Amino acid sequence: MNTSARFPLLDDIASPADVRRLPKDLLKPLAKELREFLTQSVSVSGGHFSAGLGTVELTVALHYVFDTPSDKLVWDVGHQAYPHKILTGRKGRMTTIRSRDGICAFPNRSESEYDAFGVGHSSTSISAALGMAIAARLKGEDRQMVAIIGDGSITGGMAFEAMNHAGSIDANLLVVLNDNDMSISPNVGAMNNYLSKVLTSRLYSSVREESKKVLSKMPTVWELARRTEEHVKGMIVPGTLFEELGFNYIGPIDGHDVDSLVGTLENLKHIQGPRFLHIVTKKGKGYPPAEKDPLAYHGVPAFDPGKECLPKSAPSPHPSYTEVFGNWLCDMAAQDSRLLGITPAMREGSGLVKFSQQYPDRYFDVAIAEQHAVTLAAGQACEGAKPVVAIYSTFLQRGYDQLIHDVALQNLDVLFALDRAGLVGPDGPTHAGSFDHSYLACIPNLVVMAPADENECRQMLSTGFLHPGPAAVRYPRGKGPGTAVQPGLDTLAIGKGEIRRHGQRIALLAWGSLVTPALAAAEALGATVANMRFVKPLDEALILELAASHDLLVTLEENVLSGGAGSAVNLLLQARKQLKPVLNLGLPDSFVEQGTREELLEICGLDVAGILASIRAFCE
Repeated sequence: MNTSARFPLLDDIASPADVRRLPKDLLKPLAKELREFLTQSVSVSGGHFSAGLGTVELTVALHYVFDTPSDKLVWDVGHQAYPHKILTGRKGRMTTIRSRDGICAFPNRSESEYDAFGVGHSSTSISAALGMAIAARLKGEDRQMVAIIGDGSITGGMAFEAMNHAGSIDANLLVVLNDNDMSISPNVGAMNNYLSKVLTSRLYSSVREESKKVLSKMPTVWELARRTEEHVKGMIVPGTLFEELGFNYIGPIDGHDVDSLVGTLENLKHIQGPRFLHIVTKKGKGYPPAEKDPLAYHGVPAFDPGKECLPKSAPSPHPSYTEVFGNWLCDMAAQDSRLLGITPAMREGSGLVKFSQQYPDRYFDVAIAEQHAVTLAAGQACEGAKPVVAIYSTFLQRGYDQLIHDVALQNLDVLFALDRAGLVGPDGPTHAGSFDHSYLACIPNLVVMAPADENECRQMLSTGFLHPGPAAVRYPRGKGPGTAVQPGLDTLAIGKGEIRRHGQRIALLAWGSLVTPALAAAEALGATVANMRFVKPLDEALILELAASHDLLVTLEENVLSGGAGSAVNLLLQARKQLKPVLNLGLPDSFVEQGTREELLEICGLDVAGILASIRAFCE
């Protein structure tokens, strides 16, 4: 990308040290260039967009004031860190972001010394930065640790656990709250209401600032007012939450005023102990279409920045798995008034928009609080409700204790709809659902299903919902093979697979998304294909029948091999003393990096060519 004509300041920035050498009066022009460059680069590559537009001035100010990478910046989630990547030596590679062998979508310690902590899930920044601050203090090092967290992420329980701890110790920690009233979906809950009230409390701001001007000229009265400020603040503002947690709270201030940010950060840099800076920003700042619709511009494909709208994808006659779930949810809700829908801040991503509109009293967005989402469902089920928890496979990992102890142990009637199971593509390993076969199949009482196509996904959702106990349906990102979805709410027999193709010698036992490539590979091999459907309980009769009638069994799953469905087949054969060669194919014992889903399946040997190569090599 040729940038020299348009970005004279930015082209001279190879690292944050170059930012710190600039005169302060050039920081505003630098921020302007940075925003323009971000728009240009993301328009070419696609990626996360509106969140980064809102943190341009903050990023410039942080790198100007703090001695990075000795001082550490810990970004929460990472959507907001694109400007940080540009200023830390990766400007020339920004158009490769989220592509195979390109820049990671999120901060990554192996990519840059300026990425102090790897992220992808939310609400981790304060804990990580606090840990760094404690370790630095114990080594006798005077360094600054800064956690930058969004108002959506601060709804997560980990954030409050970390603040509760930080406020009780002498940690050199600065927490910057980037408050834009939006994470991905619109923010919900009491914390969002609290921040909104603070921001709209003009009385507090005017009384505090005007009183300072007057009373500072009257030392005795000023000292009395200073001592009672917290009590006055408590009457005017709805709570002093952060100061009660032990933080020195400053704000709210304009997060797009780079001069104010620099001055405030320079003052905070010399204050010891835990500090909390509350800044107000606008998601999508500086690019009118993104300001108007920050949700649509949160994650974008390549686009023309000169146009007022994003390109529309070609219409498809087949719905995505997410759309299949969203349609099923509304249809089942119309049939059963006990159905309740729960999501941890992923209404759009998990396909609950239509449900939230049609059944607002039965829809619960709990913010970024996966643990709470699971136990909330357990409590609802205790009272006869039929909750459906719509959650990404990778995010259910955060509610694993609750899944075991609060749902499965009590055998409660909760359905988990696990989107983004398997490889997800450009977002990389933090978002991949690589482990759910393994972490679900070991839990007693839980039924686990993996659909081979869109219609089977709908059937499995009905099966899990009507099953009297906990159940999970895991389905991949994007579209399936294009099977027509029937409008009914039919169910499947639990624990029963099916033969999709009859062959000889070799039997392919496939789960979920790998049924389709297994069928294609079987055509070349003359092999049998079983659509296993259920990870738990396994169709033991079908497996034993195939073992008796074939020379080789091949298991295929888009999940890690350790503890997966293939491992369960091995254990069954061993327990029944069936000595039969078994080839287990699945995801490797490593974190699979970013790329398109098709590229990653090829790398893992789970496309048709890879499956054929593995079977032929095993047979030889």
